[in-house]
This record gives sequence, structure tokens and C-alpha cells, in this order.
Amino acid sequence: MMSPVKREPLDARLSAALPETVDLRLVVTDMDGTLVDAESRLPAGLDDAVTEMRKHGILFAPASGRQMANLRSVLGAAVEDSPLIAENGSFVVHDGVEIHSATITPDEARAAITAAHRLAAEGRDLGAVVACKERAYTERDDAPFAAQIGIYYTAHQVVDDLLALPLDTVLKVAIFDFDNVEDGTAEAMRAAVPTVQTVVSGKHWVDLMSHGADKGRAVGAIQERLGITPAQTAVFGDYLNDLGLYDYSELSFAMANAHPGIHEVARYTAPANTEDGVLRAVAALMERLPADRA
Repeated sequence: MMSPVKREPLDARLSAALPETVDLRLVVTDMDGTLVDAESRLPAGLDDAVTEMRKHGILFAPASGRQMANLRSVLGAAVEDSPLIAENGSFVVHDGVEIHSATITPDEARAAITAAHRLAAEGRDLGAVVACKERAYTERDDAPFAAQIGIYYTAHQVVDDLLALPLDTVLKVAIFDFDNVEDGTAEAMRAAVPTVQTVVSGKHWVDLMSHGADKGRAVGAIQERLGITPAQTAVFGDYLNDLGLYDYSELSFAMANAHPGIHEVARYTAPANTEDGVLRAVAALMERLPADRA
């Protein structure tokens, strides 16, 4: 049997800032820039850490811009009984039951795709992803673009024309830009489809989603379903698409590498994603469980 992974403790200042006792029931974490490292690798010993959480009555839930199929493929046993928040809160499943979903209209999807076509024609090195519940679709199939899509979308199909797809069940249209999306692409997409919410989810990604899609609302749906409170919920994030999480947690952490906007709303700072920050912070919280759950 392999020995448990030994992790560095939190620094003394952060440990001192945490409550003396926590009734932790739910851990919700973003994936990219938060749980996984810069090479998209999971922290060593994640399965064992989640097993330990389960022993103490704590659910582990990813909340990601990634698709549902990708979360299941990448996280495997770690999420076999977990609530799963996919597509930036557009699609939430627990125990095989859909508990929340939010789609955009066909006209909104069409406008987003058309705007992406226009930006590409103007010389921007980008491509659109039409994300539906079971599968995602793209037009570009060049190796650099496909490599980026493959990180986040396991169930994926290349088509000749996104506008020819049935567009009545679209969760979101995501744009990947090889340049920084905040240097014009995000604003152009926001102007092209003003009736949806346009969320920057990473340096190279912007997502166009329903106003009903939000990671925080997804957590709220899980809390309501399971009878869990914000005081019993820990959340971890690094980028602007994680902002909604912080309205539903009293144990809220920004990663050390997080966007300044996340640091503004988080109560605590966890070590960086490259330093096993999520699991180190969770271990510290578990040391503060009530005696009857320790």
C-alpha cells in the first residue's frame, strides 16, 4: 500500500486566520489555475484525500468551465459520488440527476458564432466552441487549437459549420483566443451578444452563457438539495468566472496565484495551484472539525 502523500502545512499566518472550529460539509473547487497545476496535472494523492474527506462526511465537488464528460474522465474515482458543476455553472449533476441547467437561445448562439467568425476574418487567432450537454463542437481542427480544446472537452466533434448545427440546447459558446481575451475579444463578444453574460474564464477564454448560469447559483442548488449552509462550505477559485462562488461560502479561499478580483472577495488565501494549495487548505480545515467528526 502506498504511503499517504505528505503535504507542507499552511504558513502560520494563514493557519492563525482560520476559525478554531469548522463544520465543513462541502468543498467546491475550480479546476484550472486552482486544483490542477500549470501543466493541468492533478495534485498527487487526490483520490486518497477525497476518500479521507468522505470518511468525515465532506463532499468534494469540482466547479469548472470544463464539460461534464471531461470532469468525469479527468477526476475519475474522486468524483464518483460528487456533485459536478460543469460549463461554468450551466450544467449541474448529482447522483446521475440533473439538478440545474441553463441554455442560451438559438439566436444568441448564432450571434456569438457569427461574431467569432467576424473576429477571425479580421485576423484574430481564435475559434469558437459550441458546448452542449453531451458534446462540444468546433470548426477549427489545427493541432495548436485542438490541443487547447482537448484539455477541457473530452466529448468533442469537428464540424464544417457551427451555424448548421441545431442550436436549441446550447449551454454556452466559448471563445479561445491565442492572445489575451481581455485585449479586445471579450469586449467585442459582449457587444455582439448583449443579452447573455460574457465571462472571462482565463487569459485565453471568454464564455457567453445564460444569465442563469453561474458557479455560485450551482453551489446554491447543491446546498439546497443537500441541506448544507454557506458556513459549512469551502470554495476555492482563481479567476473571474469563479466570483459567484464567494456568495455561497463563509470559508472562501483565493489561490495565491488568483486574479486580483478574486482576492478582493475571498476571506482567506490558499497556496498557489502549483503548491497543492487546495488540498493543503482542506487538510488545515479538517484539523478544525468538531471533536465528534474528527
